[in-house]
Amino acid sequence: MSKRLFDVICSVLGLLLLSPLLLLAAAWIKLDSPGPALFRQTRVGRFGVPFTIHKFRTMRVEAGAALTVGADPRITRAGHLLRQTKLDELPQLWDVLRGAMSLVGPRPELPRYVACYPAELRDRVLAVRPGITDPASLAFSHEAELLAAAADPEREYREVVLPAKLRLSADYAEHASLASDLRLILVTLARVARR
Repeated sequence: MSKRLFDVICSVLGLLLLSPLLLLAAAWIKLDSPGPALFRQTRVGRFGVPFTIHKFRTMRVEAGAALTVGADPRITRAGHLLRQTKLDELPQLWDVLRGAMSLVGPRPELPRYVACYPAELRDRVLAVRPGITDPASLAFSHEAELLAAAADPEREYREVVLPAKLRLSADYAEHASLASDLRLILVTLARVARR
């Protein structure tokens, strides 16, 4: 089975089976704070092509800065649980279905961070569709807390976290297989279930 066919089947099933949960989450977000249920943002996709990513909104509409650091006061009450359980990522199943993303692949970054990618890693990471989960996102699942401990979170992200994530993403892109994707999905689901 091809990776794209696997993505389409899983995203269709996920959207159908999780539709009650998606509707409940959207309603909770709307009741909890003013603004839309979905958060949309431009990210960089395969071959450097920009696309719009979809997530459940977890911050106040006037949130501002891109990085989330520690117990960020901009996060709403609903947003805390959605982030903790990773349910805020579920709308990305739509991005998978429409072909902008894959279930597994390097997490898509903001254009301003992609501009910092070293040339030798950029082409390798952007050669595959970005994903909902990958080895880098699992390794840095507590990224917000890590950045909160830094004197300059933005610099810490650019100089320490981002290069480490890029190396993991480039390694994934070079060695990815359906079997490795299945393993990563199972590890991700197990972590979500523990939360």
